[in-house]
Amino acid sequence: MKKDLLGLKDLSADNINSILETAETMKLILSQPNKKTPHLQGKTVVNLFYENSTRTRLSFELAAKYMSANAANITASGSSVQKGETLIDTAETINAMGTDILVVRHSMSGAPHLIAPLVSASVINAGDGMDEHPTQALLDMLTIKEKKGGFKGLKVAIVGDINHSRVVRSNIYGLTKLGAEVSVGGPSTLIPPGMEKMGVMVFKSIPEAIVDADGVMGLRIQLERQKSGLFPSLREYYRFFGIDEKRLKFAKPDALVMHPGPVNRGVEFSSSVIDGDQSVINEQVTNGVAVRMAVMYILSRGGFAD
Repeated sequence: MKKDLLGLKDLSADNINSILETAETMKLILSQPNKKTPHLQGKTVVNLFYENSTRTRLSFELAAKYMSANAANITASGSSVQKGETLIDTAETINAMGTDILVVRHSMSGAPHLIAPLVSASVINAGDGMDEHPTQALLDMLTIKEKKGGFKGLKVAIVGDINHSRVVRSNIYGLTKLGAEVSVGGPSTLIPPGMEKMGVMVFKSIPEAIVDADGVMGLRIQLERQKSGLFPSLREYYRFFGIDEKRLKFAKPDALVMHPGPVNRGVEFSSSVIDGDQSVINEQVTNGVAVRMAVMYILSRGGFAD
């Protein structure tokens, strides 16, 4: 059994389906006036975040509290990391306090993989560098499943800053395992070489990438991870690669508009697309809580089958 969720690359289609089915049940709790269940009563969940986050950290915290766990948050700026403590020492210290689930977000790819074998707590990857962000992909997949009924035969286009995105990697692993076809698109400077080896179609123009797509997912332009010169300006990026109502018409009329957030309005999407009838961006946020409840529930009961 796997005690951790480090990425979707190592999960089977059965594991992924199990999470999505459990999340559907957990979502029913979110619509209740009383959102308390005893699923994690007596358990302790610690969020260890070395990067800023609103949606991911808050949804993990709420998911833990909705299931009656003891939840605590630690940020790098408010911890002994500022005094020179290493990631491994920090993780082992938190583990020694009786932590059951350790949620880690780190700018270094592989950070959760590094500490998982060293602690008895279940480690959940909440985003590591440019590697993976498994729970984000799972909430994206839950949203698609709810709206489209399944994945086989669907085309999902992921466009924007492919090179710096951990979301795109997790989505490619998950969506292709469940039978969807994935295309990626964006400026050539933001698409890493060899993407085709992941089993996706690669396009340098947005219309080509999203034509006949059932879902169009925009990715945030991650200026904080980029070197200058990858594109002239945000204004120029939007002109050639942003998606407005006119460009969205290349996708299917009922295509879902998705984004992991936060959205740069007028960069990845126009406001009219973000706020339009096809947008499921806010539903993705709701599904994020349900998915994180499901993952913690499964890990608290032995983990994922090998």
